[in-house]
Amino acid sequence: MTLRVGLLGLGYFAQFHREAWGRIPGATLAATADGDPAKGADHPDLDGLLDAGIDLLDIATPPPTHAAAIRAALPRGLRAIICQKPFCTSPEEARAVTEAAEAAGVPLIVHENFRFQPWFRTMRAALDAGRIGRPLSLTFRLRPGDGQGEDAYLARQPYFRTMPRLLIHETGVHYLDVFRYLMGMPDGIYADLRRLNPAIRGEDAGLVVLDYGGGARAVLDGNRLLDFDTDDPRRTFGTALLEGTEGSLRLAGDGAVTWRRFGTRETETLLHARDWPGFAGDSVHALQSHVVRALSGAGALENTARDYLEVIEMVELAYAAFEARTRLPLR
Repeated sequence: MTLRVGLLGLGYFAQFHREAWGRIPGATLAATADGDPAKGADHPDLDGLLDAGIDLLDIATPPPTHAAAIRAALPRGLRAIICQKPFCTSPEEARAVTEAAEAAGVPLIVHENFRFQPWFRTMRAALDAGRIGRPLSLTFRLRPGDGQGEDAYLARQPYFRTMPRLLIHETGVHYLDVFRYLMGMPDGIYADLRRLNPAIRGEDAGLVVLDYGGGARAVLDGNRLLDFDTDDPRRTFGTALLEGTEGSLRLAGDGAVTWRRFGTRETETLLHARDWPGFAGDSVHALQSHVVRALSGAGALENTARDYLEVIEMVELAYAAFEARTRLPLR
C-alpha cells in the first residue's frame, strides 16, 4: 500500500522534503499546504491538507506551529506524523504533544536527519564492528562559514538573526543527537557559548563537552563564522574525528570516512566521496525512507518523539551549564 503524504509548509527547507518524497518507493506526495499563496501549495491551511485523504503528515513549519498542528492531526487516523526540529517551543510543550500522540496511538517522529547522513551511519557500522576498540574521544568541528558580516543568514534563513538561541538550539542540536547515536547518552555536559557577530541576537560560537562514565568525551567545537577545507560547506558542515583504543575514524570535508588502525599510518577508506543528491548526503531522503520502511514493518522507528525528548534535555542542560559556568550532571 502506497502511503499518501501531506506536506505542511513550503519554506526553504521543506523543498528538500518535497523533492525527497518524489524518490521514495511506497510513498507519494499527495498534497501540500502553505499560508503563502505565492508558494503554490494545494491548500492554504492544515484543514485542507487533512481533508485530502493523507496517511502521513509531514510538518515542515516553524516550532510555534508544531503543537497545534500535531493536536489537530491526531484524531484523523493517520499512520504517522513527522515533525521538523527544533521540536515545539519548549520541553514542556514537546512532552505534552508526545504524550498526546502516544495516547492516540499515532507514531510521532522528529525530523532529525543528521544522524542519517551516510558518514555517521558509516561510523556507527565501524563502531559496531569493533574497528576502533573502545571509543574515547569524539570531536566535531562545525564550520559552515555563513555567519560573518551585517548580512549574515539573510540569503537563506534570515530568521536565524533574531533567534535568542542559535548555535545549540538550531544547529548544535543535530550533533548532540549524532553524539548520542554514536556514543550513547552522556553523564554530564559543560558549555562555553558566545556571540561573535553583533548583527545577530543569539550565540554563534562555542564549545559543548559531553562526558561519559568510562572516561570518554565528545566535543562539539562550533563556529558559524569560520569555514573548513571543502568545495561545499553544506555537505558535511565540518569535520569529525572519532578515536578509540584500537583505531580512529576521520570524516573529511568531501564526505569521505577513513579508518586508521592504532599504531599505524596507513588508512582505509570506508566511505568514498561522491556527489550526493538532496541535502547533506541525501539525509532527508534517508530519514523519510526509514520512516516508510518502518511503517511497513521493516525495523523500528528511530527519532520517535519520546526518544527525542532526551535530545531536548541535552540542549537545555547545555544552556544551563553555560549560565552556571560549570559542568552539570544529566540525570
